[in-house]
Amino acid sequence: MTARQSASLGSQAEAERGSTHMATSWLRKGPWWLGLGVMLMGGVCLYASSELAATAQYAAIGPGMFVSGVGIGLLGLGVLLLIQVARGEVFEALEAENAASDQPMDKRAFCTALLAAALPSLVIEILGLPATAMLSFMLVARAFGSRRTVLDLVAGFALGGVSWFLFGWLGLQLGGFFPLAGV
Repeated sequence: MTARQSASLGSQAEAERGSTHMATSWLRKGPWWLGLGVMLMGGVCLYASSELAATAQYAAIGPGMFVSGVGIGLLGLGVLLLIQVARGEVFEALEAENAASDQPMDKRAFCTALLAAALPSLVIEILGLPATAMLSFMLVARAFGSRRTVLDLVAGFALGGVSWFLFGWLGLQLGGFFPLAGV
């Protein structure tokens, strides 16, 4: 083996180590998992929409169309997030967001908002849309710092009740107004 071949093999090994280091540094560089998570949610939406009708007899757009659109949008946003991470975009709180980037996440507020998002899938058949919207609205408002629980409950009930009546007016049945009471 000549010195030139030896140097060539050495530089090739360095290039391979450099590319491995570059790949691992990219994984450590940013929240790539966020883009993958958003893409996973989009995939779940698309999978769920395959069980729903894309069109309906009374309208050109069915329930599956909306869920498919959300899934496609989430997939696109996930790809964009991965591109931003690969480019080295820094994800920090901006001054306009009025957030302190040096403070840790408020886990209590996050868990409260997470509960508010999960609550409808657990209780909407029992409580109905207005009562479920009332509870979810109050929990989200509390997660954002509201301490006016009664006002938040009333606002959530009003939004849920109006939504229930409007969907009924459009011919879409969302279950009973308050099934627990037989209404």
